[in-house]
Amino acid sequence: MLGLDYTAISPDVDESADPSLSAQKFVQELAKTKAMAFEADDAYIIAADTVVVQDGVILGKPRDKADAKAMLESYSGKSHEVITGCAIRHGSKTVTFATVTKVFFKELTDEQINYYINTDEPYDKAGAYGIQGIAGLFVSKIDGDYNNVVGLPLCDLDSALWESFGLRLTDFKK
Repeated sequence: MLGLDYTAISPDVDESADPSLSAQKFVQELAKTKAMAFEADDAYIIAADTVVVQDGVILGKPRDKADAKAMLESYSGKSHEVITGCAIRHGSKTVTFATVTKVFFKELTDEQINYYINTDEPYDKAGAYGIQGIAGLFVSKIDGDYNNVVGLPLCDLDSALWESFGLRLTDFKK
């Protein structure tokens, strides 16, 4: 979207939730673990992880159709939080932050939920939906950063890069 020069790599790390941590702290720690999984040399490593929190419960990616259906039913006519933790690593310095966006869903019919869980969209996304796809039809409003719900809070990332490293995201243009 920004025309940046980057390489996307998915580290193989344990993404199990630690029940002793708040959702914000959990995603920051997971992002940091992901950032530390690579040899950095002189590169800037940006890692992120996103969860959905509904009624105090951290929801990751759905295990199956029944899990996706239960998640979507729990959002119907209600709000939930999308929380993304980010870690920026350069050399020996690592900084982390979390961004929270409140998402409001309209009342969903069984037909809408069943249609959606029979697509490929819900299964590789925290909380069983992607706002940038079909599920955008379910979102009545958001309070916060849309890009955070997609999975990377660009505004806060740019600010953290500036505050911690004196760089802007646009400094990584191709």
